[in-house]
Amino acid sequence: MNSRDKKSPSPSGRGVGERVSQLDHAKHLRANQTDAEQRLWYHLRAHRFMNLKFRRQALIGPFIVDFVCMEYKLIVEADGSQHGGDDDARRDAWLKKQGFTVLHFWNHDILQQTDVVLEAIRQGFIALSPSPPPPLPEGEGSKDASARTGFDVSSYTIANPNTHE
Repeated sequence: MNSRDKKSPSPSGRGVGERVSQLDHAKHLRANQTDAEQRLWYHLRAHRFMNLKFRRQALIGPFIVDFVCMEYKLIVEADGSQHGGDDDARRDAWLKKQGFTVLHFWNHDILQQTDVVLEAIRQGFIALSPSPPPPLPEGEGSKDASARTGFDVSSYTIANPNTHE
């Protein structure tokens, strides 16, 4: 079986076990979100969360991730009881090698402690965000030096806090 194919219920009703493309499978997952995914998507969609763009049930390499902010390479996963095994560990290791940071949250935490989960995601972004450069010492640079102490995210390398190298 091709790694881009997966046996699952066919989104078009063609039958269980029929091979469907990863794209079709992602579309099926978007149309059939869990309650926890729906709750999280409500907060993450349409730049509602920290004015960031998220995609849901997005293809990244051979995997489908629940939510991803490509700008910061941050993935948010809503995990049910079927998650946490060796397959997830291999998947997370592959995503990490691609430069992604993966945050996992249990479905019941998303549903019962949404604000806590959103704060943890916010903290994840803060950890990935570059710090603004320190202001120039007095007397150095021109009069408008303070105007240049802002920062452009695109000019910084965002460190992956999961990397311990």
